[in-house]
Amino acid sequence: MKKRDLGKIAAGAALGAGLGILLAPKSGSETRKELNKKIHELLDKVKNIDSKELKNEFNDKINELKEKIKDLDKEKVLKIAKTKSESIKEKADNLVNLAKEKGNAILEKSATEVRENAISVTKKVLDKLESAEK
Repeated sequence: MKKRDLGKIAAGAALGAGLGILLAPKSGSETRKELNKKIHELLDKVKNIDSKELKNEFNDKINELKEKIKDLDKEKVLKIAKTKSESIKEKADNLVNLAKEKGNAILEKSATEVRENAISVTKKVLDKLESAEK
């Protein structure tokens, strides 16, 4: 195994471990901040990919996901939050599908963890908004 591959595996493992932090009970804003930090770490990993095309595709998908998460953080209306939540899930699914299509297991694992945590964050936001509405 090449030294570069070992670095990618280690980076992926570190990202996965960091994303596990998101499972700890925190406030919604703390969790979103942590998710945003992990997305930036994933962007840093993507920067080290050799394929410029793959790197650009991942950067685009990650930036789309970040924008959707930022928008969700600002929204207070339940209906809009639900729409944003679905959009975030779709963007996160697209990110995972891109990794699968490109056959990059390390990025696929990290993207899957980002997707799972993005879904968790949006669910927490929706739950909070729904309980506040009652």
